[in-house]
Amino acid sequence: MRLVAVLTLLGSLHAAPAQDEGLTRAQLEQELQAYRRVLLDFGGLVHYGSDNAEIPPPKPGENRVVFLGDDITENWKGPFFPGKPYFNRGITRQTTAQMLVRFRQDVISLKPKVVVIQAGTNDLASVMGPATVGTMADNVESMVELARAHRIQVVLTSVLPVCDCFTKQTGRRPIGKILGINEWLRDYAKREKLPYVDWHSALVEGRQFKRDYTADGLLPNAAGYARMMPLVETAIQQAIHQ
Repeated sequence: MRLVAVLTLLGSLHAAPAQDEGLTRAQLEQELQAYRRVLLDFGGLVHYGSDNAEIPPPKPGENRVVFLGDDITENWKGPFFPGKPYFNRGITRQTTAQMLVRFRQDVISLKPKVVVIQAGTNDLASVMGPATVGTMADNVESMVELARAHRIQVVLTSVLPVCDCFTKQTGRRPIGKILGINEWLRDYAKREKLPYVDWHSALVEGRQFKRDYTADGLLPNAAGYARMMPLVETAIQQAIHQ
């Protein structure tokens, strides 16, 4: 449905910027290219496929960790846990449904000790069409079950806050819905005895993303990632020693 809307808008625009959610023509063209890629490779299996093939099995005693996520993981600012056997497997714009498709390739095949699952913000924004907390929950539960079947410990993270500090973000990702998803994630992690990283509380001011910690109201900046790093590291160590 959103693809149709983007195509329609692009067809009607020539020089003037679009008013659809504040997107310009260039941004709409970028979205269109992203949807074209999805049509060819829904799960994003090509993204890390060749890289994964070159990674050797973990060494004895190696505490390998895979970060599976979306824009927030792929665009991690600064060194990505230097000196640690941690692998970034984030893909911008992905939803939990797409992560589930590539879970076997991008997580299980790497034989990690721990997987950090960071997801949900694009489900909220209906990037791949309408989604609910229920469908997102089903996908997260399926990933957790797959990990457990392969003796991989799981760390769950909260959905990050957003703000309208730079561009309009709360229209696609309403604050109330972010809080609702995080409540489910927190309760599910507690029920399943999984380490849970509350990045939301660490980055929020009031009910929105603290301006000092964000690059655009959606993604963290270097200071935001620096705030996130020790919190997830603590959860990883908890998972390793469970």
